[in-house]
Amino acid sequence: MNISTDFLLYVPIFSELNEETIDKIAQVGSRKSYSKDNVILMEEDAGSALFVIISGKVKVVRTSSDGREVILSILNESDFFGEMAILDGLTRSATVIALEDSELFIIQREQFLDLLKSFPEVSISLLQELANRLRMADMKIKALTLKDAEGKVATVILQIADDIGKIKQGVVEVEKLPLQQDLANMAGTSRETISRTLHSFAKKGLIELEGSKLRILNYEKFKETFG
Repeated sequence: MNISTDFLLYVPIFSELNEETIDKIAQVGSRKSYSKDNVILMEEDAGSALFVIISGKVKVVRTSSDGREVILSILNESDFFGEMAILDGLTRSATVIALEDSELFIIQREQFLDLLKSFPEVSISLLQELANRLRMADMKIKALTLKDAEGKVATVILQIADDIGKIKQGVVEVEKLPLQQDLANMAGTSRETISRTLHSFAKKGLIELEGSKLRILNYEKFKETFG
């Protein structure tokens, strides 16, 4: 295996495969670069490929009936997307947009289905990942329907911390927090509410803000309070 293919080892559904199999997967896929704000795939498009993020960051969004963008999740290096449309043969359930310059690894539907048939461990890992995403979606739906504004913002912070944060001695640091409007779209609230709540959390000593960097000072306590 060489440095150009070892990124596949960090993708959850491929992590249990040996080097020889990883090399085979690398050969059936292709790479493509997307600039910041480029649309990678559109909601309702036909689903013909699985995407793995080699580098960069993307957001998964849906558009409400009144034209408002709702961010479902933000995906980072080693995350993947596009699996639902491959499995059920239906159209894409959301739009995916590059949040920064990104490089993706793309496996076409036929090749990916062959992988699932040839390597049961990939199928099992995929099922586990889908179950985890469903659990997270349930938690987010509960938060957005039952919690107040502070609870909604906290839920989004926890989601981002879990997705892209780095933990050290109980402190979680998010190197590059999404824009406040993106946070508002994730929480189903306004940008003003995001700004007010973040500063309130900082005043209470729950978080620290430094430019686009955010630290949750006691992650376990924050999660226990708002999770």
